[in-house]
Amino acid sequence: MTATIDRRAGRRTFNAAVLPPVTESRRQKAVGYVLAGLRLALGWIFLWAFLDKLFGLGHETAPAKAWINGGSPTAGFLSKGATGPFQDFYGSFAGAAWADWLFMIGLAAIGTALILGVGMRIAAAAGGLLLVLMWTAVLPPANNPFMDDHLIYAGVLALLALTAAGDALGLGKLWARIPLVQRLPILK
Repeated sequence: MTATIDRRAGRRTFNAAVLPPVTESRRQKAVGYVLAGLRLALGWIFLWAFLDKLFGLGHETAPAKAWINGGSPTAGFLSKGATGPFQDFYGSFAGAAWADWLFMIGLAAIGTALILGVGMRIAAAAGGLLLVLMWTAVLPPANNPFMDDHLIYAGVLALLALTAAGDALGLGKLWARIPLVQRLPILK
């Protein structure tokens, strides 16, 4: 490393060009790939839910109840599956067109962002909100006084957003170079 003295400012400056490149350790690479695996898995959960509800692939949604066949992605769960203190609240908009559209757009956008590794902060915030809302719809959970998979997935989303999990096996590094994303870091 070389140092120079800036005579006008009276301080020493360092020439960063001669510093050795920073390399990732094997452990850091492994952590990146584990986080990428979690990101891809959670992205697929959101994307599969969207595809199944859209086309009625027969896993959770029968073909006759598919959204493209006139079914409602929110009607069944919110009118029959919602329990507990928020049952009436969720039942009040079960099957509403605006709720169906918001739910389906959310599933598709969150799943796509996670799969691609772009927009991780917004995807994590939106996904976390959606998961917490789904958790409140089933209070109390069937197998625990308060904890269930919705809260675990929300925590994983927060972890993914905080660790640049879109960089490994994703387009996160390319996405971060876009001028708009550089100006608005929330889009990372």
